[in-house]
Amino acid sequence: MDILLEPGDIFLTRGCGLLSKAIRFFTRSIGEKRTKVNHVGLVVQGGDTKTAIVVEALWKVMRHKLWSQYGPPRKDCVAVYRASNLTAEEVKDIVAEAEKQVGKKYGFLMIAAHLKDWLFLGIYLFRCLIPGNKYPICSWVVADAFAKVGKDFGVEVGMATPDDIWDFVVKNTDKYKEIHPLKLLSQE
Repeated sequence: MDILLEPGDIFLTRGCGLLSKAIRFFTRSIGEKRTKVNHVGLVVQGGDTKTAIVVEALWKVMRHKLWSQYGPPRKDCVAVYRASNLTAEEVKDIVAEAEKQVGKKYGFLMIAAHLKDWLFLGIYLFRCLIPGNKYPICSWVVADAFAKVGKDFGVEVGMATPDDIWDFVVKNTDKYKEIHPLKLLSQE
């Protein structure tokens, strides 16, 4: 039986490629357990895993079906979490904010800034110098959308990584419910 996704659901992925592995390595904090995910996006139109529409920052911020990017034969694992502390109006605002980012070019400079900050033991210096709203990365799109309704993931919007969002939703079971565990999407 397929799961039903709703607008405002957060999906997180764990890729198999070299870039995915590098992102997981460089977003890990000192002393922290291995990072589980390297990418995050937002469901903007509900449906099952084959029909739900998402917004995510890939080479640019895109709007497409979740299944088209993560269904078989893809080998990326996908988890989905749903906030339980949002009103219907807040969900609409989050979705609208994410939709505003569609079409923007990806923030490759922000990735370089994350790496520089990591080299300096995770300080928030280089990332704060680059405007995330002009050239967004995946975690910025999600964190910014939630910030518009006063919600955060325990870090400033510009500091958020997929790992920060993962850690927050997994630890805060009073605010987030797991809809789909971190595994391959299948044709169940």
